[in-house]
Amino acid sequence: MSVSLKLRPNAKARVLQGHPWVFVNEVEALLPAEHDGGVVECRDRAGRLLGTGIYNSKSQIVWRRLSRDRVALDESYLRGALERAIKRRTGDGEQRTDFQRLVWSESDELPGLVVDQFGDTLVVQVQTLAMEKRGVLIGDLLTELTGAGEIIFRNDSNLRRLEGLPAEVRTRSGRTWEPRWTMIDGFDYWLNLLGGQKTGFYLDQRRQHAAVAKYAAGRRVLDAFCNQGSFALHCARAGAARVLGLDSAFEAIGQAKKNAERNGVTVEFESANVFDWFTAQRETVPAWDLIILDPPPFAKSKSALENALRGYKELNLRAMKALAPGGILATYACSHHMQDAELRGVLADAAADAKRRVHVLEWCHQPPDHPVLVTMPESEYLRGYLLRVE
Repeated sequence: MSVSLKLRPNAKARVLQGHPWVFVNEVEALLPAEHDGGVVECRDRAGRLLGTGIYNSKSQIVWRRLSRDRVALDESYLRGALERAIKRRTGDGEQRTDFQRLVWSESDELPGLVVDQFGDTLVVQVQTLAMEKRGVLIGDLLTELTGAGEIIFRNDSNLRRLEGLPAEVRTRSGRTWEPRWTMIDGFDYWLNLLGGQKTGFYLDQRRQHAAVAKYAAGRRVLDAFCNQGSFALHCARAGAARVLGLDSAFEAIGQAKKNAERNGVTVEFESANVFDWFTAQRETVPAWDLIILDPPPFAKSKSALENALRGYKELNLRAMKALAPGGILATYACSHHMQDAELRGVLADAAADAKRRVHVLEWCHQPPDHPVLVTMPESEYLRGYLLRVE
């Protein structure tokens, strides 16, 4: 006999509309802990089936839908979901690449599983107890379906703590994975997939590197929050007159310098707090024609959104003031708590305070290999604008 979780009426409409999460305060009662990491059905008070999903009483998100129908999280389900995820990346006219996100959690029917491909190496993040219990099987299936030479389990995300899971980093083979030079979009990067931010490289911004670089020729370019320097490298090769990259992480700056030298491009890099750096420069004549703002998420929770909006506004205000007339601002936000209307409002407030006339040149979004589930706003997290600041 199947195990069922009873949903309160206040959450029924949202789940029926397709949202895959149920929170701890939306159920009539929790199930015993013996069901943690297992598959249970979700039903309304009348007993009608709302879907099958994974359960964890230790998490604020106690239930995550797998399917609207009855399913088992077994080898057959995992194989089918992984095959469909891979097919999504190779269909729809997308150009084939060996550097992409292969699995994006709920968007690919695999809640809490993220897989990034770096050539013949896969970097896997397991963020739910149910997927953790099936980690060996997932590794075996990914190897079979992709031919990967190695899988790195980067299970060091803070999200694991919310599921009651320990942090760990390991390889499937048990062998050490050595950092190495890897060519992505025409540039060599020194990648440490065991320890870099996220899964080792920001695959979600690859299209934006080229989109911004086409404005760089002859311009003075500031790449704020530069990390490994991808925007800076692309702009330098595109013919920028000068490129400066800033990041507060000393290790990232060291790696960015190494990348620039390896690729034979001239870029200056400085370790600096970007807010403080702009403050120190505010009395100088605008010295930049193109500024890139790609900060880490300021709104890591819904309760942090108000302060985050102030931070984004202040950051964009300082950048607009530092741009010469007719300059380009490429600005991004990577938090699902911040919707497009809020980002647009932040930019409008910053333009008003800067007393600058600002036009939208391009609207930016996460790429198709990070698919957005339209019934789940949380699956959409990266958005941005390319602006002309007059």
